Amino acid sequence: MRSKLFVPGSRPDLFAKAFAGPADAISLDLEDSVSAEQKAQARQNIVGWLDRMDDDATLRNGKVVIVRINACDTIEHQDDLAACVRSGVDLINLPKPDSADQVREVSHEMSRLEARHALSQTTGLLLNIETPRALRLAADLAAADARVRGLQLGLADLFEPAGIARHERSALEQVLFQTRLAAAEAGVYAIDGAFANIKDTEGFRDEAALARRMGFIGKSCIHPSQIALANLAFMPTAEEIEFAQRVVDAANHARAQGQGVCVVDGKMIDAPFVQRAKAILDTARPTP
Repeated sequence: MRSKLFVPGSRPDLFAKAFAGPADAISLDLEDSVSAEQKAQARQNIVGWLDRMDDDATLRNGKVVIVRINACDTIEHQDDLAACVRSGVDLINLPKPDSADQVREVSHEMSRLEARHALSQTTGLLLNIETPRALRLAADLAAADARVRGLQLGLADLFEPAGIARHERSALEQVLFQTRLAAAEAGVYAIDGAFANIKDTEGFRDEAALARRMGFIGKSCIHPSQIALANLAFMPTAEEIEFAQRVVDAANHARAQGQGVCVVDGKMIDAPFVQRAKAILDTARPTP
Protein backbone atom coordinates (compact mmCIF):
# COMPACT_ATOMS: atom_id res chain seq x y z
CA MET A 1 0.00 0.00 0.00
CA ARG A 2 2.56 2.56 -1.21
CA SER A 3 -0.11 5.10 -2.08
CA LYS A 4 -3.57 5.63 -0.61
CA LEU A 5 -5.82 8.18 -2.29
CA PHE A 6 -8.54 9.95 -0.30
CA VAL A 7 -11.75 10.45 -2.30
CA PRO A 8 -14.62 12.45 -0.74
CA GLY A 9 -17.80 10.41 -0.42
CA SER A 10 -19.64 13.51 -1.57
CA ARG A 11 -17.96 13.28 -4.99
CA PRO A 12 -19.28 10.08 -6.61
CA ASP A 13 -18.21 11.52 -9.97
CA LEU A 14 -14.61 10.83 -8.90
CA PHE A 15 -15.03 7.21 -7.79
CA ALA A 16 -14.57 5.43 -11.12
CA LYS A 17 -11.59 7.57 -12.10
CA ALA A 18 -9.90 6.99 -8.75
CA PHE A 19 -10.31 3.22 -8.95
CA ALA A 20 -9.02 3.21 -12.52
CA GLY A 21 -5.90 5.16 -11.49
CA PRO A 22 -2.49 4.06 -10.18
CA ALA A 23 -3.07 4.30 -6.39
CA ASP A 24 -2.61 1.04 -4.48
CA ALA A 25 -5.55 1.85 -2.19
CA ILE A 26 -8.63 4.05 -2.36
CA SER A 27 -9.96 5.60 0.84
CA LEU A 28 -13.59 6.62 0.36
CA ASP A 29 -14.05 9.39 2.91
CA LEU A 30 -17.00 10.17 5.15
CA GLU A 31 -15.09 12.34 7.60
CA ASP A 32 -13.11 15.56 7.11
CA SER A 33 -13.64 16.05 3.38
CA VAL A 34 -17.44 15.87 3.71
CA SER A 35 -19.53 18.68 5.21
CA ALA A 36 -22.09 17.90 7.91
CA GLU A 37 -24.93 18.56 5.50
CA GLN A 38 -23.57 16.04 3.00
CA LYS A 39 -22.74 13.15 5.36
CA ALA A 40 -25.89 11.11 4.75
CA GLN A 41 -25.75 11.54 0.98
CA ALA A 42 -22.04 10.70 0.95
CA ARG A 43 -22.79 7.47 2.80
CA GLN A 44 -25.42 6.57 0.18
CA ASN A 45 -22.95 7.40 -2.58
CA ILE A 46 -20.36 5.04 -1.15
CA VAL A 47 -22.86 2.23 -0.63
CA GLY A 48 -24.02 2.67 -4.21
CA TRP A 49 -20.47 2.41 -5.51
CA LEU A 50 -19.76 -0.68 -3.40
CA ASP A 51 -22.92 -2.25 -4.82
CA ARG A 52 -21.63 -1.52 -8.32
CA MET A 53 -18.32 -3.20 -7.49
CA ASP A 54 -20.21 -6.25 -6.21
CA ASP A 55 -21.94 -6.48 -9.59
CA ASP A 56 -18.80 -5.77 -11.62
CA ALA A 57 -15.55 -6.95 -10.01
CA THR A 58 -13.45 -5.23 -12.68
CA LEU A 59 -14.36 -1.84 -11.17
CA ARG A 60 -12.26 -2.68 -8.12
CA ASN A 61 -9.13 -2.88 -10.29
CA GLY A 62 -7.10 -4.67 -7.62
CA LYS A 63 -7.33 -1.82 -5.12
CA VAL A 64 -7.33 -2.05 -1.35
CA VAL A 65 -10.74 -0.58 -0.47
CA ILE A 66 -10.90 1.62 2.63
CA VAL A 67 -13.73 3.67 4.09
CA ARG A 68 -12.85 6.41 6.54
CA ILE A 69 -15.84 6.74 8.84
CA ASN A 70 -16.61 9.41 11.42
CA ALA A 71 -15.20 9.19 14.93
CA CYS A 72 -16.89 7.31 17.76
CA ASP A 73 -18.12 10.47 19.49
CA THR A 74 -20.03 11.75 16.43
CA ILE A 75 -23.69 11.25 15.53
CA GLU A 76 -22.67 9.74 12.19
CA HIS A 77 -20.47 6.99 13.58
CA GLN A 78 -23.01 4.19 14.03
CA ASP A 79 -24.69 4.84 10.68
CA ASP A 80 -21.29 4.83 8.98
CA LEU A 81 -20.37 1.48 10.50
CA ALA A 82 -23.72 -0.07 9.70
CA ALA A 83 -23.49 1.03 6.07
CA CYS A 84 -19.83 0.30 5.38
CA VAL A 85 -19.02 -2.98 7.13
CA ARG A 86 -19.92 -5.04 4.11
CA SER A 87 -18.57 -7.11 1.28
CA GLY A 88 -15.87 -5.36 -0.74
CA VAL A 89 -14.48 -3.21 2.08
CA ASP A 90 -11.02 -4.27 3.24
CA LEU A 91 -10.46 -1.68 5.96
CA ILE A 92 -12.47 0.67 8.11
CA ASN A 93 -10.35 3.73 8.89
CA LEU A 94 -11.22 4.93 12.41
CA PRO A 95 -10.37 8.57 13.24
CA LYS A 96 -9.32 9.75 16.69
CA PRO A 97 -9.50 6.49 18.66
CA ASP A 98 -9.56 7.32 22.35
CA SER A 99 -8.61 4.05 24.03
CA ALA A 100 -7.94 0.37 23.48
CA ASP A 101 -11.38 -0.35 24.97
CA GLN A 102 -12.99 1.90 22.38
CA VAL A 103 -11.18 0.05 19.58
CA ARG A 104 -12.43 -3.25 20.98
CA GLU A 105 -15.98 -1.89 21.15
CA VAL A 106 -15.82 -0.89 17.48
CA SER A 107 -14.42 -4.31 16.61
CA HIS A 108 -17.24 -6.02 18.52
CA GLU A 109 -19.82 -4.00 16.59
CA MET A 110 -18.09 -4.88 13.33
CA SER A 111 -18.27 -8.58 14.25
CA ARG A 112 -22.00 -8.23 14.86
CA LEU A 113 -22.46 -6.57 11.47
CA GLU A 114 -20.35 -9.18 9.71
CA ALA A 115 -22.46 -11.93 11.23
CA ARG A 116 -25.68 -10.15 10.21
CA HIS A 117 -24.48 -9.92 6.60
CA ALA A 118 -22.92 -13.42 6.64
CA LEU A 119 -19.59 -12.02 5.51
CA SER A 120 -16.87 -14.61 5.01
CA GLN A 121 -14.01 -12.10 5.23
CA THR A 122 -13.04 -10.11 8.33
CA THR A 123 -12.85 -6.37 7.79
CA GLY A 124 -9.68 -4.82 9.17
CA LEU A 125 -9.23 -1.62 11.17
CA LEU A 126 -6.82 1.17 10.27
CA LEU A 127 -6.42 3.47 13.29
CA ASN A 128 -5.56 7.14 12.98
CA ILE A 129 -2.89 8.57 15.25
CA GLU A 130 -3.91 12.22 15.16
CA THR A 131 -4.34 13.36 18.76
CA PRO A 132 -1.80 13.68 21.57
CA ARG A 133 -3.64 10.99 23.52
CA ALA A 134 -3.62 8.57 20.58
CA LEU A 135 0.10 9.15 20.09
CA ARG A 136 0.74 8.47 23.78
CA LEU A 137 -1.38 5.28 23.60
CA ALA A 138 -0.30 4.24 20.10
CA ALA A 139 1.16 0.88 21.11
CA ASP A 140 -1.93 0.01 23.17
CA LEU A 141 -4.21 0.99 20.31
CA ALA A 142 -2.24 -1.03 17.79
CA ALA A 143 -2.40 -4.13 20.00
CA ALA A 144 -6.00 -3.61 21.13
CA ASP A 145 -7.62 -6.13 18.80
CA ALA A 146 -6.67 -8.68 16.17
CA ARG A 147 -8.73 -6.71 13.67
CA VAL A 148 -6.21 -3.82 13.73
CA ARG A 149 -4.04 -3.94 10.61
CA GLY A 150 -2.15 -0.68 10.88
CA LEU A 151 -1.67 2.84 12.23
CA GLN A 152 -2.06 5.92 10.08
CA LEU A 153 -0.64 9.32 10.97
CA GLY A 154 -2.78 12.45 10.81
CA LEU A 155 -0.19 15.17 11.22
CA ALA A 156 -2.36 18.24 10.64
CA ASP A 157 -4.80 17.18 13.36
CA LEU A 158 -1.92 16.28 15.65
CA PHE A 159 0.23 19.39 15.14
CA GLU A 160 -1.93 22.37 14.23
CA PRO A 161 -4.13 22.57 17.38
CA ALA A 162 -0.97 22.36 19.49
CA GLY A 163 0.72 25.18 17.58
CA ILE A 164 3.42 22.88 16.19
CA ALA A 165 4.60 23.78 12.69
CA ARG A 166 3.38 21.06 10.32
CA HIS A 167 6.77 20.73 8.63
CA GLU A 168 9.00 21.06 11.70
CA ARG A 169 11.58 18.36 10.99
CA SER A 170 12.39 17.46 14.58
CA ALA A 171 8.69 17.00 15.37
CA LEU A 172 8.13 14.93 12.22
CA GLU A 173 11.00 12.61 13.03
CA GLN A 174 9.88 12.03 16.60
CA VAL A 175 6.26 11.34 15.70
CA LEU A 176 7.14 9.05 12.79
CA PHE A 177 9.59 7.11 14.93
CA GLN A 178 7.19 6.75 17.86
CA THR A 179 4.32 5.63 15.64
CA ARG A 180 6.43 3.13 13.72
CA LEU A 181 7.76 1.51 16.89
CA ALA A 182 4.23 1.32 18.33
CA ALA A 183 3.07 -0.44 15.16
CA ALA A 184 6.09 -2.73 15.22
CA GLU A 185 5.38 -3.76 18.82
CA ALA A 186 1.93 -4.93 17.74
CA GLY A 187 3.14 -6.48 14.50
CA VAL A 188 1.11 -4.14 12.27
CA TYR A 189 2.16 -1.63 9.61
CA ALA A 190 2.34 2.16 9.71
CA ILE A 191 1.29 4.44 6.87
CA ASP A 192 2.09 8.13 6.64
CA GLY A 193 -0.52 10.87 6.54
CA ALA A 194 -1.47 13.43 3.91
CA PHE A 195 0.59 16.35 2.61
CA ALA A 196 -1.70 19.32 2.08
CA ASN A 197 0.38 21.49 -0.28
CA ILE A 198 -0.42 19.83 -3.60
CA LYS A 199 1.97 22.08 -5.54
CA ASP A 200 4.97 21.35 -3.29
CA THR A 201 6.16 18.15 -4.97
CA GLU A 202 9.64 18.43 -3.48
CA GLY A 203 8.18 18.70 0.00
CA PHE A 204 6.02 15.64 -0.63
CA ARG A 205 9.01 13.66 -1.92
CA ASP A 206 11.13 14.66 1.07
CA GLU A 207 8.46 13.73 3.62
CA ALA A 208 7.73 10.44 1.86
CA ALA A 209 11.44 9.59 1.78
CA LEU A 210 11.70 10.28 5.52
CA ALA A 211 8.67 8.08 6.21
CA ARG A 212 10.14 5.24 4.18
CA ARG A 213 13.43 5.45 6.07
CA MET A 214 11.37 5.26 9.27
CA GLY A 215 9.81 1.98 8.10
CA PHE A 216 6.42 3.22 6.89
CA ILE A 217 4.87 1.27 4.02
CA GLY A 218 3.32 4.20 2.14
CA LYS A 219 1.76 7.64 2.22
CA SER A 220 -1.72 9.11 1.97
CA CYS A 221 -2.52 11.26 -1.07
CA ILE A 222 -5.13 13.97 -1.38
CA HIS A 223 -4.67 14.57 -5.11
CA PRO A 224 -3.98 12.20 -8.03
CA SER A 225 -0.77 14.11 -8.83
CA GLN A 226 0.75 12.80 -5.58
CA ILE A 227 0.19 9.11 -6.37
CA ALA A 228 3.17 8.62 -8.67
CA LEU A 229 5.40 10.41 -6.14
CA ALA A 230 4.30 8.06 -3.36
CA ASN A 231 4.58 4.93 -5.50
CA LEU A 232 8.13 5.84 -6.47
CA ALA A 233 9.16 6.86 -2.96
CA PHE A 234 8.08 3.55 -1.42
CA MET A 235 9.31 1.27 -4.20
CA PRO A 236 12.73 -0.26 -3.43
CA THR A 237 15.52 0.72 -5.80
CA ALA A 238 17.12 -1.83 -8.14
CA GLU A 239 20.20 -1.83 -5.90
CA GLU A 240 18.12 -2.52 -2.78
CA ILE A 241 16.27 -5.36 -4.50
CA GLU A 242 19.49 -6.93 -5.78
CA PHE A 243 21.13 -6.75 -2.35
CA ALA A 244 18.01 -8.11 -0.63
CA GLN A 245 17.95 -11.08 -2.98
CA ARG A 246 21.61 -11.83 -2.26
CA VAL A 247 20.91 -11.62 1.48
CA VAL A 248 18.04 -14.09 1.22
CA ASP A 249 20.04 -16.44 -1.02
CA ALA A 250 23.06 -16.33 1.32
CA ALA A 251 20.87 -16.90 4.37
CA ASN A 252 19.20 -19.90 2.73
CA HIS A 253 22.60 -21.34 1.86
CA ALA A 254 23.87 -20.77 5.40
CA ARG A 255 20.79 -22.41 6.89
CA ALA A 256 21.29 -25.43 4.65
CA GLN A 257 24.82 -25.67 6.07
CA GLY A 258 23.49 -25.50 9.62
CA GLN A 259 24.69 -21.92 10.17
CA GLY A 260 22.68 -19.12 11.68
CA VAL A 261 24.64 -16.22 10.19
CA CYS A 262 26.40 -15.37 6.95
CA VAL A 263 28.35 -12.50 5.42
CA VAL A 264 27.26 -10.43 2.41
CA ASP A 265 29.49 -7.61 1.15
CA GLY A 266 31.42 -7.70 4.39
CA LYS A 267 28.29 -7.35 6.51
CA MET A 268 27.25 -9.95 9.05
CA ILE A 269 23.72 -11.09 8.24
CA ASP A 270 21.43 -12.71 10.80
CA ALA A 271 17.66 -13.02 11.27
CA PRO A 272 16.67 -9.30 11.51
CA PHE A 273 18.50 -8.49 8.27
CA VAL A 274 16.91 -11.44 6.50
CA GLN A 275 13.47 -10.32 7.67
CA ARG A 276 14.13 -6.84 6.26
CA ALA A 277 15.39 -8.28 2.96
CA LYS A 278 12.28 -10.42 2.56
CA ALA A 279 10.07 -7.37 3.19
CA ILE A 280 11.90 -5.46 0.45
CA LEU A 281 11.40 -8.32 -2.01
CA ASP A 282 7.70 -8.56 -1.09
CA THR A 283 7.29 -4.84 -1.77
CA ALA A 284 9.07 -5.10 -5.10
CA ARG A 285 7.05 -8.09 -6.27
CA PRO A 286 4.26 -7.12 -8.70
CA THR A 287 0.72 -7.44 -7.43
CA PRO A 288 -1.02 -10.42 -9.14
